[in-house]
Amino acid sequence: MRLNIPRWVLVRAAMVACAALGSAMAGADSAVDIGNRWEPLADRFLVERLDGSARHELIPPEYAGPVFAFDAPWEGRYCGYVTVLQDGGRFLMYYRGLPESGNDGSAAEVTCIAESSDGIAWQRPALNLFTVNGISSNNVVLADKAPYSHNFAPFLDTNPECPPERRFKALAGILETGLSTFVSPDGTHWTMETEGAIREGGVFDSQNVAFWSETEKQYLCYARTWSTVGFSGFRWIGRSTSPDFQSWTPVVPMEKGDAPDEHIYTNQTLPCPDAPHLYISIAARFMPNRRAITEEEAARIGVEPKYAGDCSDVILMTSRGGNRYERSFLEAYIRPGIGPEHWTSRTNYPARGIIKTGPEEWSIYIQEAYGQPAHRLVRYRLGPMRFAAVRAGHAGGVLETRPFIFTGETLYLNMSTSAAGHIRCALLDAETGKPLPGFDISDCPEIIGNDPARAVRWTGGSLAPLSGKPVRLRVELRDADLYALRFGPAEDKDR
Repeated sequence: MRLNIPRWVLVRAAMVACAALGSAMAGADSAVDIGNRWEPLADRFLVERLDGSARHELIPPEYAGPVFAFDAPWEGRYCGYVTVLQDGGRFLMYYRGLPESGNDGSAAEVTCIAESSDGIAWQRPALNLFTVNGISSNNVVLADKAPYSHNFAPFLDTNPECPPERRFKALAGILETGLSTFVSPDGTHWTMETEGAIREGGVFDSQNVAFWSETEKQYLCYARTWSTVGFSGFRWIGRSTSPDFQSWTPVVPMEKGDAPDEHIYTNQTLPCPDAPHLYISIAARFMPNRRAITEEEAARIGVEPKYAGDCSDVILMTSRGGNRYERSFLEAYIRPGIGPEHWTSRTNYPARGIIKTGPEEWSIYIQEAYGQPAHRLVRYRLGPMRFAAVRAGHAGGVLETRPFIFTGETLYLNMSTSAAGHIRCALLDAETGKPLPGFDISDCPEIIGNDPARAVRWTGGSLAPLSGKPVRLRVELRDADLYALRFGPAEDKDR
């Protein structure tokens, strides 16, 4: 029987089919190569579609308590700009010592160091390098060199070509001096190497952090800028690069997409451990003139009136290189705690550093009670790469990724479920979106538990025949979280 279908219907159907095919082909052609690296879901880089109750959510870290009090005579309530580094089994903490407030870069500022064997219990070494206020037995590594102790910001150089005598590097300075570079063989004895190495484009009135980028093969500096000329508008961040830590490009403001203008005081940008192609910024969001405590509360906790009228919290930003931050989440990563001491100016500022303090535990550090007698550093803990997740409730939901190319034989998930929940996965053809034979949802046994590297199994067996070919991943979640994923060798537990 011959159907009498109008020609225009056939033409439109053909056009729709061609458009769908073209879109699918374009998707395959635009597949990103993720190799065998971990891909944390701290941003939406791989997320193309979320259905059902699936949503992309921040996962706040867990409060783990105080670890250090800034109570030495040369330290005090205005200590700031903390950096925490891990050098093998040795942990180092650097910070500004300043008992009384004053102008940025004053002669009263010193740079201090504390040491730890586990990142939790900290001690001050008696270095006897400088005499401060008549005391020579102290933990000061830099003094009598204003203005550089105002914001001295060290890092451990991971450049494979770095000579041993320059393993530790630092940036420090203010607008008048620019940022100068310092080097050290041991993290204790420092020498200025290049004076005013970064001068153009930045204002530098904050903690200006740097690191060697394994992905971009250059040194990166994330420095303080302002959104308009001089010290006006909003506090923001710019980026400078260098091939050798001596010659630097002018600071260029970072882009932020459609995110609102907000005062970002410190940025603390650094490569994500175990996923260095993704830069994590655990930043301080400053809310000037947003008063949260009364004059009576301020007097009770001992904060100066000029530090009682603002408040701050912690946000999470990411970058994958270049001059752009992604703010996948506008809400706070860490909210201020209960009590007026958490709601004063410049408290809740994060330290620079994401530290491995256990086999399955990472730590970050936050300053509490800034400008108060109780000024201290506290620790928060999180699971490896668990900054955010695609999460679904009991009703269930689905994540579908953009097209990608992988290398390996097995898919590993950093995941957790409830006792009643589960995760199942399917690999899809990148062009058609149809499940590949042997790798559909029905071919994947339910995954339950809490594991930073759970292997996914299918009846189709090894993924080796699919390695290097464009695919998509569909993840079915029920009362479950997916934090990161990676393809790798069979039964690989390296994370």
